[in-house]
Amino acid sequence: MAFASEGRATSCLPHRELPGRPPRDGNGRLPYRASVGKGGRRTGYGVYVYPNSFFRYEGEWRGGKKHGRGKLLFKDGSYYEGDFVDGEITGEGCRHWALTGNTYTGQFVLGEPQGHGIMKYQAGGHYEGELFRGLREGHGCLVDADGQVYWGSFHDNKRHGQGQMVFRNGDKYEGNWVRDQRQGHGMLRLADGSTYEGQWHSGVFSGQGSMAHCSGVIYRGIWINGHPMAQATRIAILGPEVMDTAQGSSLVLTVQLQQDNGEVATSEDGRELEISAGVRYVQLPAYSEVSFFRVDDGLGQTPIQTPFGFQCISYPLSSPASEGPEPRAALESASTDSLLPDGDPGGPPAQMCMSTDPSQPEQLQGLSTPAPQPCTPDFSGQKKI
Repeated sequence: MAFASEGRATSCLPHRELPGRPPRDGNGRLPYRASVGKGGRRTGYGVYVYPNSFFRYEGEWRGGKKHGRGKLLFKDGSYYEGDFVDGEITGEGCRHWALTGNTYTGQFVLGEPQGHGIMKYQAGGHYEGELFRGLREGHGCLVDADGQVYWGSFHDNKRHGQGQMVFRNGDKYEGNWVRDQRQGHGMLRLADGSTYEGQWHSGVFSGQGSMAHCSGVIYRGIWINGHPMAQATRIAILGPEVMDTAQGSSLVLTVQLQQDNGEVATSEDGRELEISAGVRYVQLPAYSEVSFFRVDDGLGQTPIQTPFGFQCISYPLSSPASEGPEPRAALESASTDSLLPDGDPGGPPAQMCMSTDPSQPEQLQGLSTPAPQPCTPDFSGQKKI
């Protein structure tokens, strides 16, 4: 990247030898020196200092106009070096602005960056792509000072149209943009593995969309200003508080996702429950042959006092679950209800997925269970960019 240093301009173009420069006169002035064609017009190589002395041109002339290769210097340290056509900056060249410190190398039309080129910014970052009248227009790639990368369409110097962006935290977005904001349809892949696909407005989730959270929770529905409109806030266990069951028989437990107003949350599934039962704690002699009550072996659980005059310990009813699917896969398979997995009943407490169906609450089979606590993902972590 080439910048002006202490008033001196350095070129970012490949070096090209220009014709020898004329010597100064006895007073130190550098008048125009070149061959003169018909009508007294400048032709060939020459140096010209404009009457206001702010501009100075060194280069080729034809028919009295700057034409060919040359360098136009400004008194503030800015410069242009490259092609001239009939007195205008047109063709390939390099332009440096002393005020901003930015440098552009590429195509010019009538003095302005236009066509394909590379703009390097003093503050950091660069742009490579198409420009029109000095502004980003068309397709290009923009890298900002933080290293975030956008490639796609531009209009009026802003991200506009179809494009992709990788953010510094690892998030990736692909979709529609309107005047530098994510708007329309797009997909966001978060660094934590969560994904969102749907509608956007002013850089946040807005409209119909689906979020597959890294916790396993899936929400499909309407979003308003980055938040789900009908998110479940509690898990309700339906049926009587006390249920009798014979030893060895199964127990059906009905669980339902609900909103604050008690209505069924129809837009979510994939929440995880830990199902366990309270087994009466009995202190047995070390030599006892009875093993059923030794369910706490190796788990190190503290007995829980009950209102029935005895203590109990938590005994797992669900087997350890394997690692959940990736959010994208979870989103595609969410229509399949999850059943209680088979496995070692004596293993540690395990997670199991629950699929919510408003017409058929989830049926869980086991011994007994306390009221589980909902696992609530944070869907509101999006920020505007």
